[in-house]
Amino acid sequence: MKVGVVYYPEHWDRELWEEDADLMVETGVKVVRLAEFAWSRLEPVEGQYNFRWLDEAVDIFARRGIEVILGTPTNCPPLWLYEKYPDAILCDEHGNRVTIGVRGHRCYNSPSLIKKTIQIVTEMAKHYKDNKAVVSWQIDNELEANHCTCPVCTDKFRNWLKKKYTTLEKLNDTYGNVMWSGEYSDWSQITPPLGDRQSWLNPAYLQDHYRYASESMVEFVKLQADIIRSYCKDVTITTNMYLGAMTPDFYKTFEELSYASYDNYPVAVIPEDHEEIYSHAFHLDLTRGIKRQNFCIMEELSGAPGCWMPIRRTPRPNMIKGYSLQAFARGADSVLHFRWRSATKGAEMFWHGILDHNNKLGRRYDEFHSLCETVNEELQILEGTSIHNKVALLFSHEQDNAFKFQQQADGFHYYNQLKLFHDGVSRLGAGIDIINITANLDQYEVVIAPTVYIASKEIVDNLTEYVDKGGKLILTNRSGVKDETNACIMDYLPGPFASYVGAVVEEYDALGNDTNVIRMKNGKTYRCNQWADILQLDTAESLGAYMEDFYQGKPAITKNTYGDGEVYYVGTILERDFYRDFMNDVIEGTNVEVFQGLPHGVEVSVRESTVSRYLLIFNNTNHVQEVNLTDIERTILNPFDLKVVPFN
Repeated sequence: MKVGVVYYPEHWDRELWEEDADLMVETGVKVVRLAEFAWSRLEPVEGQYNFRWLDEAVDIFARRGIEVILGTPTNCPPLWLYEKYPDAILCDEHGNRVTIGVRGHRCYNSPSLIKKTIQIVTEMAKHYKDNKAVVSWQIDNELEANHCTCPVCTDKFRNWLKKKYTTLEKLNDTYGNVMWSGEYSDWSQITPPLGDRQSWLNPAYLQDHYRYASESMVEFVKLQADIIRSYCKDVTITTNMYLGAMTPDFYKTFEELSYASYDNYPVAVIPEDHEEIYSHAFHLDLTRGIKRQNFCIMEELSGAPGCWMPIRRTPRPNMIKGYSLQAFARGADSVLHFRWRSATKGAEMFWHGILDHNNKLGRRYDEFHSLCETVNEELQILEGTSIHNKVALLFSHEQDNAFKFQQQADGFHYYNQLKLFHDGVSRLGAGIDIINITANLDQYEVVIAPTVYIASKEIVDNLTEYVDKGGKLILTNRSGVKDETNACIMDYLPGPFASYVGAVVEEYDALGNDTNVIRMKNGKTYRCNQWADILQLDTAESLGAYMEDFYQGKPAITKNTYGDGEVYYVGTILERDFYRDFMNDVIEGTNVEVFQGLPHGVEVSVRESTVSRYLLIFNNTNHVQEVNLTDIERTILNPFDLKVVPFN
């Protein structure tokens, strides 16, 4: 269990390096990340490498027992590279090369960039292969799927499609290009998505381009990982992900990497609206589920973010410490804060670090110091433990992107229902894993599969087998709408799932921000919005029906027995409390461990090894909470505080 920081020696005068390292030792820092944006200093002139300054920095930390994670600097090629090799510059949605001078504006497929990437990564790996202080490598930084539209990427996308479809006739038929007279008559007519009106483009085409774009990025990651592994035999390799507009497929990204890493920037202001889910427990569980093992927070909130947007509110007292403790509770083994000191120059000078521009030890430093003490002195008992749950929430990049390409209702977002179900389970004190929709499900007693919009054969077979063998499955609205080609299925919804849902959608109503009310069999009522599937029962029973509009009395929520299992269907999107109550009913009678009676905003998780178990109780609110759980001693938690309780 380690706390670390992101550090930029190239940003600071040499005399500060040792002072900073000494203070880090005093503070309890165990690991630093270096060099992920430093290509211009590592290769100031083409072919002339300068590792002397980085050697000195690594040595300063090594002599103090601080481990180093080295970043490959390919996110920010130097200006000389762009000047000499303009094909390395990414092209935008209009086919124009973007303005250079900011980060991330490189084309993964550019022959020049690939050549220079191989050279710089090879030189770094050769140089540091025997340096014991370098324990891990981070490839690039916050990689996105490759949406470059340059000639090289255009050719590569065409070849990707040729390999997949073989003929234009098959591609045209799959996409339905007869719509709007969009049939291709020559491969040369195919380009990456261009123009401002991309929401008008063919969704099957957009989905394929996303698949290509993600695979293109994965190739770039693998290129670098293979080089590092060829020289550095005993190090681990990762890259740092975040959830953005062009998010790649995380499961494929990390498939051949050692561990998953995430850049974690939770909210600094707790919302007053009860319906707003603000906890980053969802993001942490998603990260843990990528490789279904413990993970790293490569960047953690250290102060108010602010750069390309207005400066946000500063973290409240105990947030900096608390959000790190929350990450450890959800399966992180290391947390690095971004950054050690706020930059005094450049675009990120107001993305605040542990130390402010005045370089004095203030409130945030004191809190960070306290975090290091807690982790180094109290949380080491968690070393070797991991998280094992019996409830799974299924995530799919395919679904996420399909909804981005075709909005279903005003305000309807893929993550919304995932977060609602995750929150419902978490409020019961039950653990939940967020895993790939195609993952093996044998270890889970309850599986939640929200909005399986694209119902590929692989997904359908996986879920069918799970239910057949006795699992409890939850499906929701907008499931079974399309096949893997992004074409609508000509059948009653939920399409291939209808046989085990035991009901079909006779009609639907895209509510958007309008509302309806659901009355459950037990008499409880809940508001709903966004979407309304109007269900016609076959073998299923109705658990809840609409109370308003022309479909008053029609089923909205059902339960059906199929094989040895049970299938629930939630045809609408409801207020937050529904998901807690509903999941409580679904979990009843299973071996899912729950901790009832948690105050609002208090989260629990269990980390365990073969010899010990620990309950971790986290107060994710800005007020003091009293926690009374069965067989657990009464606990008083300050805002954003964590309590570790050994138990059987």
